[in-house]
Amino acid sequence: MAAVVSGSGLTRRLCDHRTWRAAADLFAILTAAALPWSTSLTAVFITLMILCMVPFAEFRAFFQSLTRPISALPIALVLLALVGTLWSQAPWAERLHGINPTAKLLVLPFLFHHFERSTRSAWIFTAFLVSCALLSLMSWLVLFAPNLSLKAPPHDPGIFIKDYINQSQEFTLCAVALALPLLRLLRERRFRLAALLIAVALSFLVNMAFVVVSRTALVTMPIMLAAFALRHLNWRSILLIFASLAALSVAAWETSPLLHSRVDSFSSQYRGYVEKGASTSIGLRLEFWRKSLGFFEQSPLAGHGTGSVRSLFRQAATGSTEQTSSDITDNPHNQTLNVAVQWGTIGIILLYAMWIVHLLFFRSDGLADWIGFLVVVQNLLTSLFNSHLFDFHEGWMYVLGVGVAGGMAIRAQRARLTAGGAGLDRSAPQENSGNHPWPPQMAPQAAIRYPLTLERQISQRACRNGTARRRSRPRTGKIHLSLVPPDLFSRPSPRLAPPAWFRCDCAAIYLWSYR
Repeated sequence: MAAVVSGSGLTRRLCDHRTWRAAADLFAILTAAALPWSTSLTAVFITLMILCMVPFAEFRAFFQSLTRPISALPIALVLLALVGTLWSQAPWAERLHGINPTAKLLVLPFLFHHFERSTRSAWIFTAFLVSCALLSLMSWLVLFAPNLSLKAPPHDPGIFIKDYINQSQEFTLCAVALALPLLRLLRERRFRLAALLIAVALSFLVNMAFVVVSRTALVTMPIMLAAFALRHLNWRSILLIFASLAALSVAAWETSPLLHSRVDSFSSQYRGYVEKGASTSIGLRLEFWRKSLGFFEQSPLAGHGTGSVRSLFRQAATGSTEQTSSDITDNPHNQTLNVAVQWGTIGIILLYAMWIVHLLFFRSDGLADWIGFLVVVQNLLTSLFNSHLFDFHEGWMYVLGVGVAGGMAIRAQRARLTAGGAGLDRSAPQENSGNHPWPPQMAPQAAIRYPLTLERQISQRACRNGTARRRSRPRTGKIHLSLVPPDLFSRPSPRLAPPAWFRCDCAAIYLWSYR
């Protein structure tokens, strides 16, 4: 009898959509945690995550969501890759292989739909941050004990697994993404947690300064920091912060041989390519770009078809094996040229339309919008030197980051619309008017808590100074917007005659209606 009861309970649990949603959340968290470490585990967890999303998905709402540009444009790019196999002259094995890099974009609509309804979205970003922090610690251990590395020798110092390009992309994203939560914690005077985030961010930066760093990260990080400053700071803060960063950069330059070697490699590798045609990292990129531009000129409208890159480079290979002109590749190390060679101007338009739509979608001041915006900016910038949208590691960083942050942003937008449309609930119970500084006749009927990110709509100057002024008593039936401490009604406080000043630290924004 007990076995029957337990079996029926298990059946009900398996038929409950909440169980499958929780399982999908779990596998998404495991995917984010595994991404810095293992390609195989990442692929397994992504597959399981999608399988858990499908059985109890709200298909009507899902298909309606496909009409959003943020979902439609990635699908259009994948469809173009499928259709592009029809006019490609490459062998069919290479044509089908050319579809694989775009297939990950099909996961974006599922992530938007799922995390629009999930309440565990922040756990995915936390898992990725913790995993990268552990990888940073392991990088330091490998620097002093190279035999701990899982890479076959010879390998770059400080690389436990994968390569220095992937590691630098992860550390750059985490370090810059922490800027917004750190700024908010400092404004709220939560100094202990702010100190923890500062320590984590510095661990990434110090690792890139003294252990290993990619040239791409050196170029893109200043632009990402500038994007943060222009988006979230005023000009005075921008000048102070960038003066501090300039001082730290000079100190790192003077004390880090790694930075000297990375910067010097730009000129030395370029000279080797120009003078001798040497097969260096920069020389290969320049050669790939030169040949790719020629391929694009041959078929500018629709390109040479899906999977045609390797066959074109094979036909154009010349010279000895020690020269860059003899190298054959299926990756021209530039996302735009990779798309242009295969699908021409049509592909370029779809690619940049997707990037622009995703950028414009993350326009609010919330943390999810900031993370999604930063992921798109990083992918766009690094794709100038690599085909990072089509690469496995950076491509899945883009899909997970934009998909999860996009779902969170859609959920926040719906919440704001619902709160704005519903207005104030006048049937809500009255607050205890004995513990607040207003006279009893000014007791609020209801209060709705809004995110602190709306503080700019109240008073830029007041919020920068850490204070906001309470206006005089509003008229009957009017709505009054003010900043008050969140625990105003949970503790006794002295009576204050209006107007009065309240500190903004740890404040919540409340919407009041008065009798």
